[in-house]
Amino acid sequence: MRILGHGYPDFDLTGARVLITGAGRGIGRSTAELFAAKGSEIVIADVDAGAAETAAAAIGARPYELDVRSRGQWDKMIADLGHVDVLVNNAGVMPAGAFLDEPDVVGQATMDINVWGLINGMRAVAPAMIERGHGHIVNVASLAGKVPVAGLAVYNASKFAAVGLSAATRLEFAPQGVSVSCVLPSAVRTRLSSGLALGHGMPTVDPEDVAEAIVRTVATRKAEVAVPNYLGPIDVALAAAPERAVRLVRRLIDGDRALHPADEKTRAAYEEQVRSIS
Repeated sequence: MRILGHGYPDFDLTGARVLITGAGRGIGRSTAELFAAKGSEIVIADVDAGAAETAAAAIGARPYELDVRSRGQWDKMIADLGHVDVLVNNAGVMPAGAFLDEPDVVGQATMDINVWGLINGMRAVAPAMIERGHGHIVNVASLAGKVPVAGLAVYNASKFAAVGLSAATRLEFAPQGVSVSCVLPSAVRTRLSSGLALGHGMPTVDPEDVAEAIVRTVATRKAEVAVPNYLGPIDVALAAAPERAVRLVRRLIDGDRALHPADEKTRAAYEEQVRSIS
């Protein structure tokens, strides 16, 4: 182990097998494209088989249909696939609206996909990584795993859980040479935020920005990476600030916007997609 640096075994991305969930579109697909550009062997997994196949054909990757909630599907895929050098747990959903109005099935699906999806993935892949003495896992969470947002209560809960899960498993896996990083994007221009007002004081990034941060963790092995990076200490700042000041800032940037979609029709279409997989 090195005194300076990350202390984990290095490995070359050229030829490394990278498995990415939710990779049919958005952050996952951008991440797949970037890893592919570095010479990695890409495996695209998505609950939407058509999207997985389309993305895989464009990138030159291997597609799998995968519902991350199913440990059985995970185990079957890994048995067929073999070893994985890098796992990117990216699949997720983001229902928005008042907490008391959210159907139980939607809240359950949010926790199952955003939390149990990560757990299932790590339990399916990490044992072989530990046996080999190297591997890297990236859990894509959100700054909503540090900062509460009105209208995203259960989503907040799932991402707070993802942050804690990543930190604890990092401690457990580190002695065996396996690293766990958690990437926390702010608002991202993807299907998950469709219909919601972006910008207006809320830092907003593109899928490619998040993909770059994900790929960079293979070199840095950092525990947590915010996107954009300057928002890393935001939870500490919010905890230190007077509550009245925080409320004022939230009003100035329309912190309740998740309760009131800018485009109700577009948002309703996404919410219906979430219900359809619940």
